Amino acid sequence: MGKSLKKFLKIFVPIAFGLFLVWYSYNSTTPEERKEILHYISNASPFWVSISVIIGILSHVSRAIRWNYLLEPMGYKPKIINNVFIVLISYFANLGIPRSGEFLRATALTTYEGVPFEKGFGTIVTERVIDLLMLLLIIMVTLVLQTDIILSFLEEKGVNLIGAAGILTAGIVGLFLGTYVIRRSKSPFANKLKSFLNGLLDGVLSVFKMKKKWPFIFHTLFIWAAYFGMFWVIKYTVTETIPLSLSELLVGFVFGAFAMSTTNGGIGLYPIAVSAALGIYGISSVSGDAFGWIMWIAQTLMVVIFGTISFIVLPLLNRNR
Repeated sequence: MGKSLKKFLKIFVPIAFGLFLVWYSYNSTTPEERKEILHYISNASPFWVSISVIIGILSHVSRAIRWNYLLEPMGYKPKIINNVFIVLISYFANLGIPRSGEFLRATALTTYEGVPFEKGFGTIVTERVIDLLMLLLIIMVTLVLQTDIILSFLEEKGVNLIGAAGILTAGIVGLFLGTYVIRRSKSPFANKLKSFLNGLLDGVLSVFKMKKKWPFIFHTLFIWAAYFGMFWVIKYTVTETIPLSLSELLVGFVFGAFAMSTTNGGIGLYPIAVSAALGIYGISSVSGDAFGWIMWIAQTLMVVIFGTISFIVLPLLNRNR
């Protein structure tokens, strides 16, 4: 298979899958249900939607500030405003091509702040590792708070937790073995790859060299509190979801987080996943779908609008660089 075809499939398949899910979601509802969902979306409280968007923007600003705590130990301190624009651009890019935002983010940092690509990318990898750990922590808290309900739901859906854990363990072992083989090899390709990996490692280890560990921890907690906060306030836009408790909404939040990583920006799958999670607690599919679509539309529009502005403003702000 040619490289161009592989690149095309990597871009096309997630988008096609997301569009299929949009069609599936539409086709699986009756005209009356679709009319009711559209009514909820079109009449969603502008106040609560705006609050959700504002919280989302604050999370991006916090991420931009936190980024400098990883870069400072390596001798770099980019302008915060540049970081904010670069972060917004990366999220915008991920809507079109999965994971492209991370590469674009490191490239933009090199272009406008002179940070070597591999070092900047290493800090981004560090962020992703920390984000994964935070998500795992939230999943653990959610499991503790809603253990019986979640386990019964997974068993009903035929999910084998032991098998999933085994696959994850095999993947981690394979990664370590692959890294060991590369480090032992003397080939030119392996030497180039080792140089790149050392740069990544430098970025990853920067978290242990930080002088501002507590501010870093504060922003990490704030970012994830903001992620949940922008999800939580949306419950006030749909009458049936208003009584949901914090722990019940955590389940919907976790389902939505997994959906966001499966398709481009969660297109199609996000409302389905959130609706399924809320359905565990007796929320009707119409209200669950409405909740999911309102949340997805609000946050996607935020990324598109502010990402576009960032694409235009960042080069103008740094036209002398």
